[in-house]
Amino acid sequence: MNPELYLSYPSAFLIGLLGSTHCIAMCGGISASLSMALPVGKGFRTRQSLLLLAYNFGRIASYALIAALIAFLSTTAADQWAQLGLVLRSIAGLLLIFMGLSMGQWWQGIRYVERIGAPLWKRLSPLAGRLLPINHAGQALALGALWGWLPCGLVYSTLGWAALQPTVGSAALTMVFFGLGTLPSMLGAGYAASWISGLKSNQTFRKFTGALLVLFGLWTLPLMGLIGH
Repeated sequence: MNPELYLSYPSAFLIGLLGSTHCIAMCGGISASLSMALPVGKGFRTRQSLLLLAYNFGRIASYALIAALIAFLSTTAADQWAQLGLVLRSIAGLLLIFMGLSMGQWWQGIRYVERIGAPLWKRLSPLAGRLLPINHAGQALALGALWGWLPCGLVYSTLGWAALQPTVGSAALTMVFFGLGTLPSMLGAGYAASWISGLKSNQTFRKFTGALLVLFGLWTLPLMGLIGH
């Protein structure tokens, strides 16, 4: 595949950062609940931080695992079909556009894409429910690892990019950087749930970040890439 198709790690981080309001809506409630379940007292902040970090480490690790599996399949298929890279790039660009339109509250078509993972999540969600309430970091880690499989248009958008990477390792690392981009909002949901909730409902912020994701998606499309060059 052409190296110009590969997503840089800073760009993956930026997608995660721009999509933070979507992450808050999808996963922020879990981060907030981890904090609210803890009794306030001596060492509260330390225990809170440990649970939040463990949960998010598990979540990001799941993203990396999914990307590795997809990249393994895509790199194998690319040996048989030379045009696969352009197809994957087109899918990634369209998903980013759909995600941006959703975040800007212009069109919610991304919800149809998220239904793809619904059958798998239906099997995993009962396992996640059994881990609640969270009492220690091991439970938080396991919950994050399961929650990483939650159907999410933003994750699917970035997985399309990850599939373009030249190796399984670089695909997994792409999703790690994406996960790190979502980390500030997810930690914020745990430490300052009310402030983060206000950010989620801020229409100006949502439309601004939505427009940026749409532009990123347009740039991603192969046709736009050819024009840019």
